[in-house]
Amino acid sequence: MQTLSLAWRNIWRNRRRTLLTAGAVAFACTVLSFTISLQQSSYKTAIEASASIFQGHLQIQRIGYQDEPKLSLAFPFSSNLQSLLSLEPSVAAYSPRVNAFSLASSDERTFGVQIFGVDPLTEPLVSSIPGTIRAGRYLQAKDSSGAVIGKALSENLKVSLGDELTLLGQGADGSMAAGIVSIVGIFSSGSTEIDRTMIQIPLPTAQEIFSLPSEINALVVRSTNLTRSNEIANRIQQILPNNLRILTWDELNPGLKEAIELDMVSGWLFLFSLILIVAFGVLNTFLMSLLERIREFGLLMALGMKAWSLIFMVSLELLCLLLTGTLPGVVMGLAIITYFSIVGFSVPGAEELTQLWNLPAVLYPQLNPLFLLSGPTVVVVITFVLVVPFSLRLRRINPVEALTSV
Repeated sequence: MQTLSLAWRNIWRNRRRTLLTAGAVAFACTVLSFTISLQQSSYKTAIEASASIFQGHLQIQRIGYQDEPKLSLAFPFSSNLQSLLSLEPSVAAYSPRVNAFSLASSDERTFGVQIFGVDPLTEPLVSSIPGTIRAGRYLQAKDSSGAVIGKALSENLKVSLGDELTLLGQGADGSMAAGIVSIVGIFSSGSTEIDRTMIQIPLPTAQEIFSLPSEINALVVRSTNLTRSNEIANRIQQILPNNLRILTWDELNPGLKEAIELDMVSGWLFLFSLILIVAFGVLNTFLMSLLERIREFGLLMALGMKAWSLIFMVSLELLCLLLTGTLPGVVMGLAIITYFSIVGFSVPGAEELTQLWNLPAVLYPQLNPLFLLSGPTVVVVITFVLVVPFSLRLRRINPVEALTSV
């Protein structure tokens, strides 16, 4: 305790230098805490947005369907499977789908599209598309030949509400698949790819057109906790038949996972550069302090202080200096994160970019102790790694030479 008290007094012998160093550490810790919190929150928001728009947190499919989405790779949507999912507490909702490729023809144009047979009652529980209807309405249980299409596709086909589309494709059994649907709604999801290729029709209609009686291609699952998707998927996989597998969001959208990993690496390169700048600043302050106190160290060793005790005292001084900057930095970071978690954080002029990726224009940083403390912890650890080896040189101090040094 006496050594700690002595170390605390020593760092304030040069008050201005200590305040400047602690201020630099506090600033770095504030920036790190807020940046890491905002970065991680943006990743979670991107994953949630991507999962919510259509793919879901998890999907149950036939083995091999993800690699080669053939219409014939279907499975029965049995009451037994529904019961198993209903008993799983981590499953918030699920909805069956039939996925097929087809030609869609209007009076003037023909385009290749993706047809999705959906359940109008459960689809809004796993997808945000039903909430993005810009004209007309979403599918209803009573619809038998209704369809909702993307805004970009409606413009390409030059159709509007009430117009009919002819669908022509191939059924699961290899037969000709054909049907006529009437447009009851037009949606604008914010995703260009979805808006220009997707048509949704009632599940029974899709099963009839594409020769899939009582079968589906995918069962979309929304979990209660996105961060525990892998754990939930492993638990559900154990109750599934051998010919089915469950995929997590990163398996369904590997491009998003790779984009997040790339952004995380580039983000940490910037943050690590800031950490090194601060660490070398502290190292400079520390070395100046050691050089100025050579005679003091020689006197302490002449009075009987062991070299390791001297190194321990100097290390405590370094720790006190870092905590003097780190603690205020954490407090300021917490205050900034709390503020923006309430009012939100947005970058002016980035609305078009966020819309392109189906992201909200305003982000709300998370109040997470891991995000708050990880940056300051790295600052302390790296600074110690850089600085402490220099303090080991104190073992070579000769008391007589130190006392006679200028």
